Amino acid sequence: MDLKRYKAVIFDMDGTLIDSMPAHIDAWQTTCEAHGIPVDRDWFYTMGGSPTLNTAKALIEKYQLDKDPVYLAESKLRNFDDIKQKGEVITGTFEILKQAKALGMPSAIGTGCQRRHALEILTAAGLMPLLDEIVTANEVTQHKPFPETFLQAAEKLGVAAKDCVVFEDTELGCQAAKAAGMDCYLVADGEITAFRPANI
Repeated sequence: MDLKRYKAVIFDMDGTLIDSMPAHIDAWQTTCEAHGIPVDRDWFYTMGGSPTLNTAKALIEKYQLDKDPVYLAESKLRNFDDIKQKGEVITGTFEILKQAKALGMPSAIGTGCQRRHALEILTAAGLMPLLDEIVTANEVTQHKPFPETFLQAAEKLGVAAKDCVVFEDTELGCQAAKAAGMDCYLVADGEITAFRPANI
């Protein structure tokens, strides 16, 4: 992949750079089973990129539950904490990150994950030295599909949005990239499967 027409690269984390979505969904499954809530793993995958609290609210709406979203979110986060191996590096996007580093391009993470979990996962994977900035759910008011995550990443990198390219594995993330005015590559099962230009 030729990155030379861009000045910076931004990666989503879960499911894009790290194969950590199964761990997130396992934590949600444990939470749902403990509270008698149906488990739809495919639905949870579509919520990738959404912060835990937002996913909890969507889950309550989906099943019309009489539950406290904060309590559900905290339960999921505790269950996620208990998972020791949260995911391996995805080879294809890792190669792109290394290519960007070799070109001297700044790179950032733009994730809906909690900051403490993002730092834990990225540190365990040995990726921190390759990254310049990290934007997590804790720093953002309007999460994906809104553009704030990626716009904040671009600002932190000191690069105009139009000069950034995003790698994402969910429709929520692709919508956020487009809203930010950034080209986006869709990642599925560890492979680049589609290009989503910002201007179409």
